[in-house]
Amino acid sequence: MDEGTTAVSLRKRRAAITLLMTMVLLGVFPLDVLLPSFPALAEHFRTTPADIAFSISLFAVGISLSQLLIGPLSDTLGRKGLLLLGMAVSIIGALGCLMSTEYAWFLLFRLVQAIGCGCFVLTQALVQDLFEGKERDRLRILMATASGVFISISPLAGTLLQQAMDWPGSFVVFIALACAVFLKACVFLENLRPANTAPHGIIRSYQRVYRDPVFLGYWLIAAIAFACHFSFIVISPLIFLERLQLSPYAFSLTLLLYGLAYIIGGIVARFLAGRMAPNTQIFTGLSLIFLSGLVMLALAVLLGLSILTVLVPMIICTAGTTIARPIATSRAMEVFPDNAGTSASAGSTLVFIFGGLISALINLNGANLQTSLALTFLLLSTLAITLNALISRRQRMLVSG
Repeated sequence: MDEGTTAVSLRKRRAAITLLMTMVLLGVFPLDVLLPSFPALAEHFRTTPADIAFSISLFAVGISLSQLLIGPLSDTLGRKGLLLLGMAVSIIGALGCLMSTEYAWFLLFRLVQAIGCGCFVLTQALVQDLFEGKERDRLRILMATASGVFISISPLAGTLLQQAMDWPGSFVVFIALACAVFLKACVFLENLRPANTAPHGIIRSYQRVYRDPVFLGYWLIAAIAFACHFSFIVISPLIFLERLQLSPYAFSLTLLLYGLAYIIGGIVARFLAGRMAPNTQIFTGLSLIFLSGLVMLALAVLLGLSILTVLVPMIICTAGTTIARPIATSRAMEVFPDNAGTSASAGSTLVFIFGGLISALINLNGANLQTSLALTFLLLSTLAITLNALISRRQRMLVSG
C-alpha cells in the first residue's frame, strides 16, 4: 500500500514538474523568441525597432495588471479554471497578432495575449500548493535555471523560426505550446485551492499582504533582480542588431553565451541553498549585480560599445540575478502560505511592472544605452542591498524581542 501510494505521489510530482517547466518554456516565447524578429516586425508594421521594443515593455505591464485579479481569485475559485481561461485568452491574443496588419491592432492583441499570460503567476502558487520546504526552494532554483537555458537558446530558436516562417513563427509555436499546457492542465490538475483559505475581498487581500514589510521587501528585491535582466533582454536587439549591426544568427549565438550565466548561477544557487543564510545568499547575488554595473560602466568608458563590453558584465549580472531572485521569492511566498495566489500575484505584479517601466525608461535614452544600463544596475542593486539589510535587521529584532 505504501509503495503504491509513493508511486502515485512520484507520478504526480513528475507531472507537476512537467507542467511547470512547460509553462516556463512557454513564457519565453512572447518575449525572448520574438527578439530576432524585431527588424521584420518593424518592416511589416511600417514602424521602428524601438516601437517593437515598446511592445515588449507594454506586454510586461499588461501581464502584471492581469495577475492582480488572477491570484486572489485562484485562492477562492481554485487554480485550474483560471489557468485554463488564461491559456485560452492568450491563444486568442496570439491569433490576433498573427492576423494584424496595423501596428495599433498588433499592440492591442499583444495586450490581450499579455492578459491571458497573467495566468503564469499561478506557477508560483502551484509550487506553494504542491511542494514543501527545501523541495520548493530547489524547484524554484530549477525553474530559474531552466528559464535561463530557455532564454539563452530562444534567440537561436527565434532566428530559425524567422528564417522558416518569418515573424509569425514564434506566435505559431506559442499557440501550440499553450494548447499543450491547456490539455496537460485539464488532465493533471485538480481545482487546487488552499483548504483553510477564508474568502477575502480582492482589495482586502492585497491590503493584507502589502502591509507586511518583510513580504513587500523580499518581493521588491526579486523585482529589482528581474528588472536588471529584463531591461537587457528588451534593449539587446537595439544594441546588437541595430547599433552593432549583427545578423540575427550572430545575435542568437551571442545570447547563447549569455545563457551560460543562468546555468552557472543556478549551480551556485543550489550549492548555497542550505549552506548559507537566505539573506546572505541574497546579498551575494545583489553584490554581483552591483559589480556588473561597475564593470559595464568602466568598459563603456575605456573601450566603448562592443559585444564583449556588454556581454561580460551581463554574464556577471545574470549570475547574480539567478542567485538572489529564487531565494527572495521563496522567502516572500512563505510569509502568507494560506494565500499563495494573492501572494504570487502581488509579487509578480511588482516584478513585471518594475521590469516593464525600467526597461521603457532605459529605452527612452536611446543615445547611450550601455551607460544607462550600467547606472541602472548600480542604482537598483544598491536599493535592493539596503532593503535586504533592513529585512535582516527587522528579523534579528523580532528574534531578540
